[in-house]
Amino acid sequence: MKERALRWLAFAPMTSAAMRAAIAIALFGAVISARAALEAVDDTGATVTLAAPASRIVSLAPHATELLYAAGAGDRVVGVLATSDWPPEALAKPKVGDSRALDLERILLLKPDLVVTWPFAAPAQVGVLTARGIPVFIANPATIDGIAKDMERLGTLAGTMGTASSRAAEFRAKLGRLSATYAAMKTVRVFYEIWDVPLYTIGGRHLISQALTVCGGENVFAGLVLPAPGVNVEAVLAAKPDAIIAGADGAVRPAWLDDWKRWTTLPAVAHGNLFTVDANLLHRAGPRFIDGMETLCAAVAKARAAAP
Repeated sequence: MKERALRWLAFAPMTSAAMRAAIAIALFGAVISARAALEAVDDTGATVTLAAPASRIVSLAPHATELLYAAGAGDRVVGVLATSDWPPEALAKPKVGDSRALDLERILLLKPDLVVTWPFAAPAQVGVLTARGIPVFIANPATIDGIAKDMERLGTLAGTMGTASSRAAEFRAKLGRLSATYAAMKTVRVFYEIWDVPLYTIGGRHLISQALTVCGGENVFAGLVLPAPGVNVEAVLAAKPDAIIAGADGAVRPAWLDDWKRWTTLPAVAHGNLFTVDANLLHRAGPRFIDGMETLCAAVAKARAAAP
């Protein structure tokens, strides 16, 4: 039809100039519309393409839910995992499974035009959604700034780039201030504890390890490759950290943090440097990670002040 119209436009001998202009504008608009597909590269390097801004989004990770709200797309979210508890508005969204399994039937009934997930959310089931032709964006940033980039990318796919850009700029500004504040500070060696039995910490590529570096800290297990490797007490004692920081829900001090007090010669214990930070902020690669960094840096600063 477009080709016929173009031929007619080119060869009609005495057609009204106004009519020819109107048809030209319409055809130009059609061409622009066809090219207006939205594209964003996710954290696996895959390009996600949408014909129009996403209006029905399913989130399959708590941090993905937070990223979507920060990007201004909260009103487009039609389903979340049961563990998505922030912002408070997310609690009212339909639940589509938990960390163990997804409710594929319910997800399909919600008719999403975009699914946002991460590599650890039932990949086989996510593959079923991909096979059904549903676009999937994987949010798993490898750097702290990658969190801001994911806000912008999701803003692109949702058509809310104004809000997303603003929130990303705020995030980067806070990161810049923290970097400037602690850049020249004396290094504090830190053991970051995720859990006690079995004993888990963070590897050198983890975002929290990167955050420690910004704070003027050093992850004593930075040489480990796994994101959350298991270690033993002997390894911690040998590392002689200046501070031990535990990640716990709501920053409620876990009883197992004080178990380290039995090792009185450990520098962290000798100087009273046992701290707790909020795991809900630092264990999610979402917009509140930067708030968690502020408390992490404050803990490292206290350890630095207490050290001889």
